[in-house]
Amino acid sequence: MARILAIDFGMKRVGLATTDPLQIIATPLTTVANAEAIEYLKNYCSKEEVELFVIGQPFRANGEPSHVEKDILKFMDKLAKAMPAIPHERQDEQFTSQKAKMSLVQSGVKKKKRREKALLDSTAATLILQDFLSERD
Repeated sequence: MARILAIDFGMKRVGLATTDPLQIIATPLTTVANAEAIEYLKNYCSKEEVELFVIGQPFRANGEPSHVEKDILKFMDKLAKAMPAIPHERQDEQFTSQKAKMSLVQSGVKKKKRREKALLDSTAATLILQDFLSERD
């Protein structure tokens, strides 16, 4: 089997998480600058077999798409052009940032470390991926 890679898109940073090859466990991968994300993913996929991208889909509290949705769609288009053989699916990411903060607190990460946005972004991507895996079963 190949890995599944989750993407928590942000205007400044993109959080990434991946599964193990058996697609059982989701773990944080890294956080990269938005401008470097496609190149990073191309490089990663040249070394690791990835069968699917799961891209977070943010919604507002009223159920409407988030204001960043248009930017996510542009990113997805670039991603599809860069790696057309790897399909993508969307996963609701509502409240993943808040859940990521709580997860870091509960796991004992020090307050100073929790302030690092990169850690929060890759943790949010991991939660997106965990939700995807749970709903798939």
